Amino acid sequence: MPEVLNASYAAEKESTEAHLYARVTLRLVPFLFLCYVFAYLDRVNVGFAKLQMLDELGFSETVYGLGAGIFFLGYFIFEVPSNIMLHKVGARRWIARIMVSWGVLSACMVFVHTASLFYVLRFFLGVAEAGFFPGIIVYLTYWFPPSRRGKITAMFLTGIPMAGVLGGPLSGWIMASTHGMQGYSAWQWLFFLEAIPAIIAGISVFFYLRDNPADAKWLNADEKATLVRNLEVEGNPAHHHQSAFSVFRNPRVWVLCLCYFGIMMGLNGITFWLPSLIRNSGVQDAAAVSLLTTIPYACATVAMIMTGRHSDIRAERRWHAAVPAILGALGLVLATLANHNPLFTVAFLSLGAMGVMTGMSQFWCLPPAFLGGVAAAAGIAMINSVGNLAGFLSPYLIGWVKDLTGSTSIALYCIGFALVCAAIICLLMPKVMVNR
Repeated sequence: MPEVLNASYAAEKESTEAHLYARVTLRLVPFLFLCYVFAYLDRVNVGFAKLQMLDELGFSETVYGLGAGIFFLGYFIFEVPSNIMLHKVGARRWIARIMVSWGVLSACMVFVHTASLFYVLRFFLGVAEAGFFPGIIVYLTYWFPPSRRGKITAMFLTGIPMAGVLGGPLSGWIMASTHGMQGYSAWQWLFFLEAIPAIIAGISVFFYLRDNPADAKWLNADEKATLVRNLEVEGNPAHHHQSAFSVFRNPRVWVLCLCYFGIMMGLNGITFWLPSLIRNSGVQDAAAVSLLTTIPYACATVAMIMTGRHSDIRAERRWHAAVPAILGALGLVLATLANHNPLFTVAFLSLGAMGVMTGMSQFWCLPPAFLGGVAAAAGIAMINSVGNLAGFLSPYLIGWVKDLTGSTSIALYCIGFALVCAAIICLLMPKVMVNR
């Protein structure tokens, strides 16, 4: 009889907690997801503006690649300080500051008329956005224990492909319908109009988010205690006594930096060059290009959520990150062999997008397994900043290779190789370190 009662109590407790986490997820994740969609629109809309901006301003592919990539230098320099500041002043205030400042700078892209100004604004856009993504990853660790982070992280990171699903048609419509309005080109309207949601969302963050469960007025005392207790039970108390500077001496952090660098080579190759790769396959109409870009992103969205749920069930992270990265490399390489066939090009790019983005979402379950507190803020920011140096190298590499050879194939081979290396590094990591 006691065993039956214990089983009944455990089942009731599990049901109550599942309902609680469903409420927390519904409260936080859709809003954070929307913020990330706005962030990614403002980061990659330069890929759509490129279709018109290069000819109008006389920029070469190399100039575009450098301008697209220099964003990540500013991002790299200010990433760790920004995330430490977020940990000190609170996520609500700092994320609001980040979003408003990057929205304003993105709107200022309207005034670009020289390569130098293009470089400067892209650099400071990276400075403004530094800390946003790793800050959200840290913020999620304040609410969800390790056993629930695979699906939650994947849900949040579907903001990347959804920015493509929504941003492709939106950017295409803006480019097709605003040219010449009030004397401005369509690419200028693109930067201005897509900056407005980020500014509005940034102001909303300040009033909507709460820094942690203890500050949440929409939870009662028992619910707050449950969330805090689960974090303590599944977490390692020793991790919360690590200093911010200890991450620079931690070899596991540097290994993850290398792994993430390879993954980001693939991600930025897709996000900055997907419209151009589809156009090079033989699709010349700008509206058709923008619609076709939604297919790889839609496929990636489904793959990310399904893989995240499966990794939580299996409590396994390494293979769930490594196998998609290998598939992403395969998709990018096969896309170079499509022989100007739009159908095969989109299919292979879809495989590439599914693999790269799924691998990235599962990767971010790894650092919180051995980092906590301010060390988590600094370590996650460090991994993200080093990895995002690939955001500088990847678009510049593709632009330089295309100017030199007239083809992007060699550059995509290099990106595929980087993804395979990232997968191998992930699989060689000790299982006890990452399976949380």
